[in-house]
Amino acid sequence: MVMTRGLQLSDTNIVSANTGFSISIYNVTSRNIYLRWSKFSGAFSYRITATPMNTVGHPLLAHFNDVPVIGVLTLLTPNTVHTVKVEAIDKNGIILAEAQTMQLTAPEIPAIDQAYSKLSNSITVEWAAVPGATSYLLTAQDGESFIETIVINSPGTVTGLKAATLYKITIRSINSGGRSLPSPSKKAKTVLAAPVLSVSSPSYDSIVVSWGAVYMAVGFSVSIMRSDGLGSMTKENTTHTSLVFTSLDPGTLYTIKAHAWNVNGIPGDDFTYNQITSPHAPSDVQVAFDSGTLRATVSWIPTEGTLNYSVTASSGASKLNCSTSSTSCTLSSLQCGSEYSVYVIANNGAGSSKPTDAVSLKTVPCAPGSITIEEDNPGKLSVSWSNVDLGDYYVVFVKSDDGLEVHCNTSHTQCHFQSDCGFTYFISVFAYNKAGQSPLGDVLNYTTAPCCPSDFYPVFVSSDTVEIVWSPVRGAEMYETKAVDGVGVVLCNDTATICILSALQCNTQYNITVYSYSEIRGSNTSCVSKYVATAPCSPEIKSVSQDDLSIISVHWQANNDETIYTVTARGEAGLWRCTSSGNSCSITDLPCGSVFSVSAVAITTAGQSLPSYSVPLETAPCCPNDLTVTQVMQSITNISWSVGAGAKTYITILESPKGPAKCHTLQNHCLLGCITCGTTYTVSLKVISETGLASDCTYQDYSSSACCPSGVKLYRLRNNGIRIYWRASAGLIKYSTDLYGSKGNFTCTPTSGLSYCDVTEIPCGDVYTVVVSPVPEKGSKLTFCPKKIYSVTCSGSSVGMVIYRGKRSPE
Repeated sequence: MVMTRGLQLSDTNIVSANTGFSISIYNVTSRNIYLRWSKFSGAFSYRITATPMNTVGHPLLAHFNDVPVIGVLTLLTPNTVHTVKVEAIDKNGIILAEAQTMQLTAPEIPAIDQAYSKLSNSITVEWAAVPGATSYLLTAQDGESFIETIVINSPGTVTGLKAATLYKITIRSINSGGRSLPSPSKKAKTVLAAPVLSVSSPSYDSIVVSWGAVYMAVGFSVSIMRSDGLGSMTKENTTHTSLVFTSLDPGTLYTIKAHAWNVNGIPGDDFTYNQITSPHAPSDVQVAFDSGTLRATVSWIPTEGTLNYSVTASSGASKLNCSTSSTSCTLSSLQCGSEYSVYVIANNGAGSSKPTDAVSLKTVPCAPGSITIEEDNPGKLSVSWSNVDLGDYYVVFVKSDDGLEVHCNTSHTQCHFQSDCGFTYFISVFAYNKAGQSPLGDVLNYTTAPCCPSDFYPVFVSSDTVEIVWSPVRGAEMYETKAVDGVGVVLCNDTATICILSALQCNTQYNITVYSYSEIRGSNTSCVSKYVATAPCSPEIKSVSQDDLSIISVHWQANNDETIYTVTARGEAGLWRCTSSGNSCSITDLPCGSVFSVSAVAITTAGQSLPSYSVPLETAPCCPNDLTVTQVMQSITNISWSVGAGAKTYITILESPKGPAKCHTLQNHCLLGCITCGTTYTVSLKVISETGLASDCTYQDYSSSACCPSGVKLYRLRNNGIRIYWRASAGLIKYSTDLYGSKGNFTCTPTSGLSYCDVTEIPCGDVYTVVVSPVPEKGSKLTFCPKKIYSVTCSGSSVGMVIYRGKRSPE
């Protein structure tokens, strides 16, 4: 909905002094005043009086009971100020309170004389003026939508409408008091939209007009007349969407108007277009020839509406042209010995006229024509031309674009020249006779094929890419690089002197040619090629096996010729490599307990392939460097070792003919029990990685200590001596005897094989701890043999044994 807002009415509230009784006006029309009042206590009814001011008329009286508080006064005089009074009356007719106000009624309701549309977006309304109206509100309604506009007087126009649409039109009068009720409506329909014209002049006496369909149109009127007002207007009616106007004046500006009409014949908006007709051909063409300068001046009588003229002189395939806005033009560089047909064409914004009738122009015999240039073979140009009358001999001048000029004299109609690639040659032919040199004929240019890049070479080669570079060559605007492998062709076009050939096959020899190209001559197809091989294909590792702790064998699929393969094992410990021309090789000296990524590359004289996909490899864990066996008790041994790289768990084994001892641990030490004294054991350690790889490690044999002796007894000797006796194990075993007392410590070590030992000068009256232990060949003294406690008295010759149950002496 589109609306132009008019006068807005609001309540006017009037309060009676002292009583608080009030009235308010909330709407005003031409003959009605709408008011409301406040309820007053004790009022039985309300009396409303409207008295016109400054005019002859009777007051209008209305009564209301005490229920409503709103009312309307009707049948008032339009455009008149009324005194409006409301009185509150009790049931005895006594006035309890009153309030009054002044109110101007709206002007009389206007009457629409007529509503009509002259433009497709507006409707004009005419009405008789209403006394007292200061403005008018026009409303055009189309279904649910409407457009309003306020105007001052008649006629008024509502704009912004849709074309070919029926509207209901109403009008209200407005003054400072309010607005009247809407007038009786009139219906009016907007006229049709204008057709949008497309105009052209195909000939000097015609104009073609076309347009698109117009909504609700059943026909079209198109008129044409000269824009200067001369002549008569031509008008055509049609139901089609195009017209052709003929018999028009050449080179004349015409004004074309067109409108559509509906089924009732009502015309729509006009569309105006100015179009000039094409000019007529000039008349009375004259040609003046100057034999000295070989120029011809062409003149003619001008034609109406022409912007410029084009003059053409043709002789066979040769044409000369000149253009001008005046009535003459000079043709220069005419050829001798030729007959020209000269004609003139007039041009303006609409197009061109037909050519005039040709005028013949004969020049003096002179310059050769039909000059042709051929390049029979690269480096050889052949120039030929047609024979001319009166020509005794010919001179051909050939000038290259670097300034060098050569010529040849001949009585024939052909000359040969040496040429170089990438040059443009400018060629002119003169004919000579006794009278002298012919005028300058056509100067032709010939561009030889661009030179071939001969120094191209690869700067980068991979399995699928070759990068070629070369030096710029003369005459080349672009280069085409072609790589052929006998199966397919790969092309690369660029203006740069570099080409990257991609998506090539690995391990393939390509025949590569770099062709130069110019727009004039095309490609130089005589360029030589070179063979370039791509880098080898990436090998595919088939298997990786571990032959030894530090040796692996790698096997791959060899898919290249004359190739060296390099296999690399890469890990935190470093890099190890092996090379082979076959399909396998071995990497040695790999460190134990390490993780590697194994990959292979192929290398040929062309380059190196991309690495193969990597294969993970884990070597067996390392054997600990240090292993120590310590006998803790006679039957218990502690084995400890250094950490082996890559090891997760360890299995320790001591084995002898009398049986094995074994433990499995996460630590780097282990206690083994059930060890037999005096026995030699083989020592082995199995190191296991987290993934289950194992290394069997062997170490120097271990011999457990000799068995502790039994039956230890002490005997008193003379001179305060003591003999310690024991039962020895089989074999020549050396023992050590230690006595520990509060009065001193004593040690004796007998010769191997003896089972007793004497200690002299031992103090009596003391308790001694006696330990007899076998002496190991290496290491410290054993401390785990049983200890016994004896008491040595000073009277008699006895030695008493004191046994402390449940207690062992300290070691």
